[in-house]
Amino acid sequence: MPDVGEGLTEAEILKWYVQPGDTVTDGQVVCEVETAKAAVELPIPFDGTVHELRFPEGTTVDVGEIIISVNVGGEAAPAAAPAAEAPAAAAPVPAAVPAPAPAAEEAEPEGRQPVLVGYGVAATSTKRRARKTVPAPAAAAPAAAPAPAAAPAPASAPAPVAEDRLNGHGPAADRPLAKPPVRKLAKDLGVDLATVTPTGPDGVVTRDDVHRAAAPAAAPATPAPATVAEPQAPAEAPVMATATAVAPAPAGAADARETRIPIKGVRKATAAAMVGSAFTAPHVTEFVTFDITRTMKLVEELKSDKDMAGLRVNPLLLIAKAVLVAIKRNPGVNAAWDEAAQEIVLKHYVNLGIAAATPRGLIVPNIKDAHAQALPDLSRSLSELVATAREGKTTPAAMQGGTFTITNVGVFGVDTGTPILNPGESAILAVGAIKLQPWVHKGKVKARQVTTLALSFDHRLVDGELGSKFLADVAAVLEQPKRLITWG
Repeated sequence: MPDVGEGLTEAEILKWYVQPGDTVTDGQVVCEVETAKAAVELPIPFDGTVHELRFPEGTTVDVGEIIISVNVGGEAAPAAAPAAEAPAAAAPVPAAVPAPAPAAEEAEPEGRQPVLVGYGVAATSTKRRARKTVPAPAAAAPAAAPAPAAAPAPASAPAPVAEDRLNGHGPAADRPLAKPPVRKLAKDLGVDLATVTPTGPDGVVTRDDVHRAAAPAAAPATPAPATVAEPQAPAEAPVMATATAVAPAPAGAADARETRIPIKGVRKATAAAMVGSAFTAPHVTEFVTFDITRTMKLVEELKSDKDMAGLRVNPLLLIAKAVLVAIKRNPGVNAAWDEAAQEIVLKHYVNLGIAAATPRGLIVPNIKDAHAQALPDLSRSLSELVATAREGKTTPAAMQGGTFTITNVGVFGVDTGTPILNPGESAILAVGAIKLQPWVHKGKVKARQVTTLALSFDHRLVDGELGSKFLADVAAVLEQPKRLITWG
């Protein structure tokens, strides 16, 4: 599992595009994974034949774990399949993972090796601390001896480990071996790692081990691995698949009063970011309700304009343009707070974020240098941003560096809201539903298109005067769209 950047430590395998025996070429996409930021397609850097997929779809894997092995020896791949059923299954596996021939590397078959593009591991980065050598009865020695040979094959790892050497079992046991994410999982589930029987290579406790230990007593009687793997296969419904996997009792699943859904991926990252923002930046929210009828008429006119032919024209497009004009008149709202340097960073560019609801959760991709785009270009950028988000193909880079965000809650029929700032930004604008309402127009009550805007801002950066002026300018442009020309 490569490090795709952003300091992420794990990713969930959403879908495999290849199976054992398939031929792959350098640069071919072999799987799709979801990090806490976005879904990413991973290429393979080898030409060869797929030997093994180490993890099924729906599995969350730590960065650095080998998730696929490829046989680069051409015709040698078919021989690996029958060999896998033999006791010495570990023999063909090292050959499946490309590695130089020097004896120094053969002496450390347990070391992590770079498998996918973007991930490299130093030879010394995965050395584990030496385990204590404990005198064992003569009868136990033969059982422990095969451990080095069987370690590369996860399925055969538990058998060679002597009972008194299992993590947490017997007086001679060391501190249980487990990676930090697994330790955190155990802590969250209230599982003592010392009571968990490890099944990972070299006696390492895995996620599955922790989940099995946390399951009800009746759970081991059912074939848990098969139950988890099958529903998690469809990448289109990861949440439903996970909910099915954690059903407490198969017999009462239909009558369950609660469903527990693991918090992970985009939703987990969003939750952490929102909590951090809400309790770091002092939020202030202001509202303005106004007549947007002229802007709605302009939208209809632009739809028939030949210069906008083939482009998507909607109220959000003109609202975004009005925001850019208002930022130009009030540049102080386009800033960031640098806590470490104790400085206010004023941005002279606008990366306009658009909050998008996707099946995997809320994301905020942004349009780079939106301030420099004419209306047709802005329309294209918005269309591409929305289409990419709906397909789940938004890249981490597309969500970095935003300076101001618009969230359109009006599409759900909501009048307004008090949005939370996107971390690193100073303001966010919520757009409410546009409705036909009675309004005083030219001294008479008439039916007009009316909406409400809500601006939340960081009061460390934006005081009440600046926030009010900015919000009033956005409303003024949308009340009288000709200001797009006179003010822009």
